[in-house]
Amino acid sequence: MPHTPAPVPDFTRWPSFPFEGEFQVKQLEDPVAVEPPRKGEGSSECHSCNAPDDAYIWVSERWRVRAMDRPTGLPMVLILESRSHLDLGDLPNLLAAELGVMTVRLERAIRSLDGVARVHVNRWGDGAAHLHLWFLARPYGRLQLRGTFLSLWDDILPPIPESQWRENLAMIAAWLAEFGGRPLAEPPRIQWQAPSSLNQLPPESRSEQSVDPLAVGGPVTEASPESEVATESAAAQRADEPETGSQSSGGDPATRAF
Repeated sequence: MPHTPAPVPDFTRWPSFPFEGEFQVKQLEDPVAVEPPRKGEGSSECHSCNAPDDAYIWVSERWRVRAMDRPTGLPMVLILESRSHLDLGDLPNLLAAELGVMTVRLERAIRSLDGVARVHVNRWGDGAAHLHLWFLARPYGRLQLRGTFLSLWDDILPPIPESQWRENLAMIAAWLAEFGGRPLAEPPRIQWQAPSSLNQLPPESRSEQSVDPLAVGGPVTEASPESEVATESAAAQRADEPETGSQSSGGDPATRAF
């Protein structure tokens, strides 16, 4: 008997559905008698149990928070894990109570980031056996990303800048550390090095920036009377100052690597 495709569900017409065009529902496979084991059913082969603390952005005695290995399309995607090898239904009362506190605390930390409107909290549990909750930030104003398809949009949208991603991770780690634990994410380093010449500046910066010719060794043209008086006064003052030898070799802070 030929297979008759099931009608396409209504959610394919929702504004939040990421795809368009003709779709066909897959044929439902027969159920299996015994489900395959999930990844890391035992603690010895569990990826989370064997991961070091420096693979996470924040750690405490009983909980750890990790990020993806690279920026994705959403402002932030984080995973909350228990340090103990347990699943959701296996949590003792202490960890069960702390899970509620940690969920609220991490949601607030992510929602405090600029440009975040909502934080979706998801737990599927079909992939890895170790307890892990997903936290996905929806960008403010992106109404098309509302609802259950946010995780799909994360794979579709272009990744956010890595510098912004790392700064967000550091802010969340610091936010959590206010209540305990240890932050491990660091913000990106600031590039303090100044260009050696104006030719290294972008054209728009060169056109908008007013440059003192005396500072770069260029010719003085159409100097105003006020600038001539100021130049002569400075030259006279330098002539009256005694020679003090070479200055400190510390270097210009603008060219020092921090």
